[in-house]
Amino acid sequence: MYRTKRLQTRITAGRLTLPAAILISVTCWILTAILLPGMEAQKTGYPLWETFSSICIPGWSCRFLSFILYGIIGYFLIELNNTFGIIRMRASVQTAVYFLLISVCPSIHMLYAGDLATAAFLIALFFLFKSYQHASPTSYLFHTFVFIGVGSILFPQLTFFAPVFWIGAYNFQSLNLKSFLASLIGWSVPYWFLSGYAYLSGQTDIFYQPFRELANFTPIRPDFLPWEMATIGYLLVLFLVSSIHCLITGYEDKIRTRSYLNFLILLDFCIFVYIGLQSALSVHLLSFLFIGVSILAGHLFVLTNSRSSNLFFICTFVGLFLLFGFNIWTLK
Repeated sequence: MYRTKRLQTRITAGRLTLPAAILISVTCWILTAILLPGMEAQKTGYPLWETFSSICIPGWSCRFLSFILYGIIGYFLIELNNTFGIIRMRASVQTAVYFLLISVCPSIHMLYAGDLATAAFLIALFFLFKSYQHASPTSYLFHTFVFIGVGSILFPQLTFFAPVFWIGAYNFQSLNLKSFLASLIGWSVPYWFLSGYAYLSGQTDIFYQPFRELANFTPIRPDFLPWEMATIGYLLVLFLVSSIHCLITGYEDKIRTRSYLNFLILLDFCIFVYIGLQSALSVHLLSFLFIGVSILAGHLFVLTNSRSSNLFFICTFVGLFLLFGFNIWTLK
């Protein structure tokens, strides 16, 4: 009976956990809007995104559209878990963690190219997981890379993670010559439409902009803002603890689930490395990072029930509020 009374168990098993996380998220969003009314999205210098955002996204709607988009992503995380059973119990915990993580980072409350690319990235994950040991994985790999291509038009650096998806497909036993060629065609499909629009509008330079952005590397140096360092450090600790737990206790999960979790660990590790190499893109890459870290952390909190895990859970929860206060203070 004592084990079931731990704070970690009561929260992760509670039906009100997700509504409470949404309420906290809305509160943080409102506080951010009040305390940082003049905050604007960082300029990316990527002409295609700047043109798209200036035409399609009014300045007053950035916060609202960002909140709606994160809400859609959070809901899709529940559907992802329901479909693939990554977390055996309480399929909404990873979404609650996701909402709390995005809430404590005021800078990402504005709409960025990475946010829209993250939605495409999550759909690509869904199709990749669907390809697991499938007898005919070609269509799944094709659709996976269609959405990577869609995301890469607004955030070209997403293309750099294509090899990670190929590694995942190989580990899922769904990569062969036919599916590999299908993935290349899938990635190129959005660019066919982009080239058609560029040709018809007489603005052929639009087609080349994503490729120019891919070759645009800033000097490799740890040039992070204080809030970025604090947020990335917090996520790194959460990622390391969750990943170690997955690797040590992986035998308790099904082989399929273990493969999904191992891929998410590899993917998050690559995102951390890329953030270290290109610190200027951290505000975009955080949106990708939140997905994997949320799932891994949800897996940790739901499937552990010890004194040490309960203590870590409490420290994590308290750390979120401290991180929110620190981020507000540094940005203000």
